[in-house]
Amino acid sequence: MTKSIENLRKRKSTGGRRKANRGRRAFERDSYAMEPTVGPVAVRTSRLRGGHLVIGLTAADVANVAGPSGKVTKSKIVRVKSSPANRDYERRGVITRGAVIETEAGEARVTSKPTDDGVVNAVLTGQK
Repeated sequence: MTKSIENLRKRKSTGGRRKANRGRRAFERDSYAMEPTVGPVAVRTSRLRGGHLVIGLTAADVANVAGPSGKVTKSKIVRVKSSPANRDYERRGVITRGAVIETEAGEARVTSKPTDDGVVNAVLTGQK
């Protein structure tokens, strides 16, 4: 999956075809979206420019849940109840920021971005 460099599909005003003036660079590579699901912990690392590494979750089974008092505990994720990002994510169990997950501590809203942060942080919503 790659990003387009230029719009080469369109023709020039004279009717001629457009040609790419260069190929693709390594830093312009794109990859498939990480969609973290409920399951045993699995991570994927990506190399960025300058040798930096980004660690993203592809699966998670525990979440750091903050209660009303502010105390944070590790809790097992049971399932994804709802996701404002995409209705299909509920059915597939994809964990995104803003998703409501059912944990052993109760219902919690995810506050972190699992694909960027490499961890699932959540806040209890008050419903059981």
